[in-house]
Amino acid sequence: MKNVLITGASGMIGNIILDECLSSSRINKVISLVRRTTNHEHTKLEEEIIEDFTAYDNHRDLFKNIDSAFFCIGVYTGSVSDKLFKEITVDYAVHFAKMLKEHSPNAKLCLLSGAGADRTEKSKTSFALYKGMAENQIDKLALEFYAIRPGYIYPVEPRKEPNLMYGMMRKLYPILKLLGSNFSIKSIELGKAMYEIGINGADKKILENKDLIHHLKEQSERE
Repeated sequence: MKNVLITGASGMIGNIILDECLSSSRINKVISLVRRTTNHEHTKLEEEIIEDFTAYDNHRDLFKNIDSAFFCIGVYTGSVSDKLFKEITVDYAVHFAKMLKEHSPNAKLCLLSGAGADRTEKSKTSFALYKGMAENQIDKLALEFYAIRPGYIYPVEPRKEPNLMYGMMRKLYPILKLLGSNFSIKSIELGKAMYEIGINGADKKILENKDLIHHLKEQSERE
């Protein structure tokens, strides 16, 4: 029976991972770090309010005895200032990972990164640059760390798209799907793949879109 720590569970992918954890007989407890209380109730679920995702001094116990952790906090490019985008993408993720390393050094950690994350840190695009920075800094901690890099994530559940581009991408999804496994993945597929990787591990530390789909297919065949 495993103990899971997750942040970003109110988001599209984090919520799917949370549901997978709560419904699994392999999971003993799920600690969800949230900015505000949600209406999600379950006997396995413990919600903890975090005011500052770069300061965990008063929450160290939450990181103890963790087997698997998922970092799913993110914001859409252009929705906040570049400074805040970097803070959320890099600082939040790295502080979370450092606390996990300090208190549960043997835990598996899955980071919801993205296609094009640039570990050379030379990209002119904020998304690629900051995702690469986060991956690099977490990788140096020597955790069992998996960087999850989906392409376009097709929302299975209806939602209001965050901007015009995502609205267009949703309409173009049938075409993207025809292009193969490099370019897109359904939200439910991504959530399930991340859950499986976070619990069981994987043979790669960086998993691109095609790797995630392949991993999920292999898991389905084993079942």
